[in-house]
Amino acid sequence: MRIGIVGLGLIGGSLGFDWRDRGHTVLGYSRRPETCERAIARGVVDTASSDPTVLQDAEVIILATPLGVLEATVQDLRGYWQPEAIVTDVGSVKQPIVSALEPLWPRFVGGHPMAGTSENGIEAALRGLFHDRPYVLTPTDQTDPEAIAVVEQLAQELGSVVLRCDPASHDRAVAAISHLPVFVSASLIQTCLQEPDPAVQALAATLASSGFRDTSRVGGGNPELGAMMARFNQAALLEQIDRYQIQLERLKTAIAAADDAAIAAILQQNQEMRPRYL
Repeated sequence: MRIGIVGLGLIGGSLGFDWRDRGHTVLGYSRRPETCERAIARGVVDTASSDPTVLQDAEVIILATPLGVLEATVQDLRGYWQPEAIVTDVGSVKQPIVSALEPLWPRFVGGHPMAGTSENGIEAALRGLFHDRPYVLTPTDQTDPEAIAVVEQLAQELGSVVLRCDPASHDRAVAAISHLPVFVSASLIQTCLQEPDPAVQALAATLASSGFRDTSRVGGGNPELGAMMARFNQAALLEQIDRYQIQLERLKTAIAAADDAAIAAILQQNQEMRPRYL
């Protein structure tokens, strides 16, 4: 199959690696010629160009650009695609994207491969990034069944666990387990930076180890990605932040009252339930 990838960063590049390894022809597009050159050199794509005609023979188009430019990308490039081409995206928010893109392309399938690292760009692309990771498809009543089947097959070839849900449910779920953690983690880093004693702040930086590394990782990641989460999944994210604040106040009250039993009960429940989410 001929697969066109628009956007050759971490996600687009990693998809290119794996699908090429499985015998597909991968055609890459980036507005930056140097990115195209690196993608070819690294073996991410068979060919790549900053000229969108590189996509004209693709049977499937993967939109791996930032959320904020997805709609404009489709409007700019759809004239270069085959009329029967299947188009899917990899964005971490689905309802506004599906609502915007479905009217622009009849064979569009909302998608979200849930994997990543703290790095970005073509040099960060990895083989096997999506193995054993969820790959969510968010079809609607208007989605072409054949298009769904093709995207699902491609996702399965990555070794991903393919799931289907409606776009709104996806956004509520990822707000809780993906987007909220980014902003909780960001707040942790900001809290450390607000320590008023420079000596204590320096000591904290020196002492920071695996606990801080693990809890601060997503808050110290790609700023553009976090900003797009906040913009495009605003309502669901705010709802989860409200819930988080309630739980933080619950713990704060127990700590202030030296209520060891209440604290222990919360932590015990967390210890028992955490594996459900992993």
